[in-house]
Amino acid sequence: MDKDNAEDCIKRETEEETGYKITDVRKIFEAYMSPGSVTEILYFFIAEYSKEMKVAEGGGAEHEEENIEVIETGIEQAMSID
Repeated sequence: MDKDNAEDCIKRETEEETGYKITDVRKIFEAYMSPGSVTEILYFFIAEYSKEMKVAEGGGAEHEEENIEVIETGIEQAMSID
């Protein structure tokens, strides 16, 4: 997390990877990656966004060799079992 808190990290990573600048995030839970063998904790957040919050193309940081394709879909399709 680069010495930041989890909330600041999720805001930064969301903008870098999706292009959306989110402001109000809510942590819904946290969990150990592999209890008993590592101490890394995963943090899970939710946040609303709108088209007006789009500030960049997203796709990740080129210097980190990220190649992220942003795909947007409606909630009905995302929750379907197709």
